[in-house]
Amino acid sequence: MFKGVGLSAALLLVVAPAAIAHDIPSDVTVQVFVKPEGSKLPAIVRAPLQAMRDVDYPRRPDGRVDLPRADRALREAATVWLRDNLHIYENGAEVAQPQIGDARVSILSDRSFASYESALAHAAAPPLDPTTDLFWNDGLLDVRFDYAIQSERSAFALDTRFARLGVRTTTVVRFVMPDSSVRAFEYAGDPGLVTLDPRWFEAARRFVVAGFFHILDGTDHLLFLVCLVIPLRRIRSLVGVVTAFTLAHSVTLLSSAFGYAPTMLWFPPLVETAIAASIVYMALENIVLFSRAAGDVEPRARWIVAFAFGLVHGFGFSFALRETLQFAGSHLLTSLLSFNVGVELGQLLVLAVLVPALALLFRYGVLERVGAILISALVAHTGWHWMIDRWERLRQYNIEWPAITPELLLVFVRWAMAIVALAAAGWLWSVVRGRARARLPLASQPDAASGSRQ
Repeated sequence: MFKGVGLSAALLLVVAPAAIAHDIPSDVTVQVFVKPEGSKLPAIVRAPLQAMRDVDYPRRPDGRVDLPRADRALREAATVWLRDNLHIYENGAEVAQPQIGDARVSILSDRSFASYESALAHAAAPPLDPTTDLFWNDGLLDVRFDYAIQSERSAFALDTRFARLGVRTTTVVRFVMPDSSVRAFEYAGDPGLVTLDPRWFEAARRFVVAGFFHILDGTDHLLFLVCLVIPLRRIRSLVGVVTAFTLAHSVTLLSSAFGYAPTMLWFPPLVETAIAASIVYMALENIVLFSRAAGDVEPRARWIVAFAFGLVHGFGFSFALRETLQFAGSHLLTSLLSFNVGVELGQLLVLAVLVPALALLFRYGVLERVGAILISALVAHTGWHWMIDRWERLRQYNIEWPAITPELLLVFVRWAMAIVALAAAGWLWSVVRGRARARLPLASQPDAASGSRQ
């Protein structure tokens, strides 16, 4: 019996290191330098050796990497894990696979990737001293790939697929343009095709798509929109409310992107909590409205509520843009406006489905009053749980209000001027609209009795 136990323990000691060696590392950072030069494009890549699994690195008797015999294994790792997952495009066409120029091991404390020039010089420098004591999971692999291109002035794009190197993989790309300016990107996972120096229409296309899918993926924004339009049936009222919401969130979205929003760590969770509170408020207002109304339940001042909460939701949209704006290149304003256009297209799609669906439900399914109250109650229940959870997260922050300075006061004044101007425009629009309706012949005005619903 003891012999069997001893044999099992010995097997575990032998197998355990091999199992550990194939573990996927938790956090991996891959660094990439790209610089087109004439008819070639060097790409210098750095990745941790432990992320490139299933490669048989030669080792010394003490378990450390045998550096003089490691060149073949390093090139195998560079081919399988780096070159095959790095795709470069020139003017829309993928560039042929590159030649592996230099491949070497570096220690974790090496700082040569601070700039393109130092990284290029380090990759071509003599390898580490053969007597260096280095375990495979304590080293970095630096590789230079040489791509053949047509011109350094071409439009280049990058598709990196390094996500499988780790549980969480971050890729840092620095594109050195012909004028020596550097455009930096940092993203998690595999973001797809990244245009390194996008033209304005390429940036616009990317951000329209991003805005469109953001509104469709944002459950909290969708629930707010549902509660916002439940009582609305007339196209004129619907357009007014949606326009107010759009103008308001556009103001805070653009202002936040240009640096006029608070930068404290507690501000994003505060906004998320306020968004959940806006959903609860709109749902409860619908319940009260449908419970008390005996005839037409359409609220007359809902555009004001939509405008106020639109300011809050605009900050939420801006948080989604923080990591994406790096793909805008030099077209920041174009990208912001395009993202806003995408959001509006997503809203229009939701409304195009939501309004007819509600009309059919209230006509053939349940009474409008009952259905509206039930839907609003479900939304209020969901929003309430979100609000409580987000409030608990917000309470973990030590909220310290910023010191009152002339610069801060100037920001407040600008915000106040923008909000007052938009509110005044909305008030003027409502007055003009009211007077236009008052001048209509009595017969052409909608009858309250005919507009009432169950």
